[in-house]
Amino acid sequence: MFFSILGFVSGIIFASFFEWVLHRYVMHRPVGRFVYPFEAHAIVHHRTFKADHTYHLIHEADKYTIPMAWWNGPVLVLCCQIPFLIASIMMGNYWLLPGSFISCSGYYAAYEYMHWCMHLPKRRNLERSWIFFRLNGHHLLHHRYMHKNFNVVLPLADLFTGTLMLRSKISFAQAQGAPVPNVQPRIKKKVGDRETMSA
Repeated sequence: MFFSILGFVSGIIFASFFEWVLHRYVMHRPVGRFVYPFEAHAIVHHRTFKADHTYHLIHEADKYTIPMAWWNGPVLVLCCQIPFLIASIMMGNYWLLPGSFISCSGYYAAYEYMHWCMHLPKRRNLERSWIFFRLNGHHLLHHRYMHKNFNVVLPLADLFTGTLMLRSKISFAQAQGAPVPNVQPRIKKKVGDRETMSA
């Protein structure tokens, strides 16, 4: 039981870093002749969905560019299991695998669903949550600054690698809507002898 819980918790942490590496080094640049993820994501998805009003779906046909291809899920989840399989073999205990498999599968499902809701808002229950509101702003900034905020689900890797951005440094015409936070720079206001910050 302990090893299953350990596998589950470490699976979530690992998935954040796996997502970050995949997003930064495979989805945002070609890897030799393997250009499919780069073309599908950086070229098509980012060209279609920017940080302005086009962050939300405009043309119905473009909704098919929001999710990854159906076969990506099983492939990525199995790739995530490789370090846990190696650790299990070295320890002689395979109870890490069920926990890590569940958390990595859940992480991928959360990625796909949240990413779908971010670009195709419909006022779902998830979109009314505080966590979605924050993550939506995080992802919106990624569409403005493609070399920041690579995580969609858990920005742990962004925090540890220095790619975390909480607000834009310059003003821009950003997407609007109830589940979209204001990510514009804080404006300094002078009140008496002191400066205060406002959103």
